[in-house]
Amino acid sequence: MLTRVKSAVASLMGGVMAGGANGDHSGGSDLPLRFPYARPEFLGLSPDEVECSADHMARPILILRETQRLPWSTGYAEVINAGKSTLNEDQACCEELLVKAKPAVSSTPNRTPTSRRRSSLPNGEGLGFRENDSSEGLAFHYWALFDGHAGSGAAVVASRLLQSHIALHLQEVLDILRIPSLQPPTCLGEGPINHHLTPTSHRALSRAASLRGAAGAPGSPSTPPARFFTEKKVSHESLVMGAIENAFKDMDVQIEKEKAVYNISGGCTALAVVFLLGKLYVANAGDSRAIIVRAGEVIPMSTEFTPESERQRLQFLAYMQPHLLGNEFTHLEFPRRVQRKEVGKRMLYRDFTMSGWAYKTIEDEDLKFPLIYGEGKKARVLATIGVTRGLGDHDLKVHDSNIYIKPFLSCCPEVKVYPLTQHEHGADDVLVLGTDGLWDVLSNQEVAEAVGCFLANCDPDDQHRHTMAAQDLVMRARGVLKDRGWRISDDRLGSGDDISIYIIPLMYGNRQT
Repeated sequence: MLTRVKSAVASLMGGVMAGGANGDHSGGSDLPLRFPYARPEFLGLSPDEVECSADHMARPILILRETQRLPWSTGYAEVINAGKSTLNEDQACCEELLVKAKPAVSSTPNRTPTSRRRSSLPNGEGLGFRENDSSEGLAFHYWALFDGHAGSGAAVVASRLLQSHIALHLQEVLDILRIPSLQPPTCLGEGPINHHLTPTSHRALSRAASLRGAAGAPGSPSTPPARFFTEKKVSHESLVMGAIENAFKDMDVQIEKEKAVYNISGGCTALAVVFLLGKLYVANAGDSRAIIVRAGEVIPMSTEFTPESERQRLQFLAYMQPHLLGNEFTHLEFPRRVQRKEVGKRMLYRDFTMSGWAYKTIEDEDLKFPLIYGEGKKARVLATIGVTRGLGDHDLKVHDSNIYIKPFLSCCPEVKVYPLTQHEHGADDVLVLGTDGLWDVLSNQEVAEAVGCFLANCDPDDQHRHTMAAQDLVMRARGVLKDRGWRISDDRLGSGDDISIYIIPLMYGNRQT
């Protein structure tokens, strides 16, 4: 056991990527790809440019050349890794979408929700939304980053389909979200900023629901479904959060099912932002990160999910279902690897019930390999993977064993909300989204200062300023090649990982409502 665990750890630490030259045919799979490997469509790259972007020695920074391709003059830049994988495993998507109401009579009433969703993918057919559609519906903006591992397959699929799942779930609650009296008031610049949740008035929801229910006869077009009046009263915000959470789960299920007919390699983390009804919803499953920089203040909008940050959840699952450990791992945590000569002696430990540490007498059972091994970026679940939330990874096993990792990996995102239109924003206030290649080498404050200084020296009317700021930020994290290594300021090691960055100006959001 120890030998193969060491082998697995060494392989993953070195970034060895399973698969052939394209990184998506792991195990010599003869199945077709769900979608071909590509860079984000909005970059408008030719095949030759995509090939040139994969130079691991030059590591050219790709930027958005046409600002009108993205809403709000959003800036974007990316760079490939320094050689840990043959392709850039990061993927990105940005779209403007409109969700329309379902047809009054379904032509296929017996379809299951899953098959109905799948039939409307990947381009939203059947959803009744399209870019720049001005007809009646509920519009939202969408930005997303996906960081793949063990191949780019899952990241590519999620970048094409997740937004459609979000739209489908928003469609389910469209009638409620469009009730005008339920919209929260706009109070620009009033009061202290709420960094996260700002619930809509439950009293307004209840009163409006009652009025709507009394206004029309049951089943009339103006009457929302009865179930919304008899169930627990919830805010618009909670309904949107639930739609996003379920969309992530459906995306994960779709990847699992389609692996039987398509070659979808590996897994991916997912960081998605939805702007809807004056609020930004930031959903994160993985170790990418989002921050708001507002008047120089840093507002964290996501939490990284790693073996260390989710230790108690993982240990609790292992405690409740010990068979998942294959009789080769222990759910307990010790400050270091327990040795046989320490059986009968006392050592510090902790389990899922503990934030602190205590002593226990070491038993033979404690000699098993720990569920979580290593610290910081080197921490691994079952000596295999360094993230604990994301999409895909359904076939991932502990090296040379039949122990599956997926039960410990959650596809559920954490969703944080920022009431964008309730606050005035300056020209330099931005939302920064980045994959872990950025945050591995730069702190929140370093990123905020770099972006702030760059934008302050740009013409506020320059529509390319946010793309140039994104390019500057990628360059700071990548560094320059010195003595066969990438170095950043103070001669620190630069990021050798794929890096993808959005810089989204918040002042444009105030103009949307």
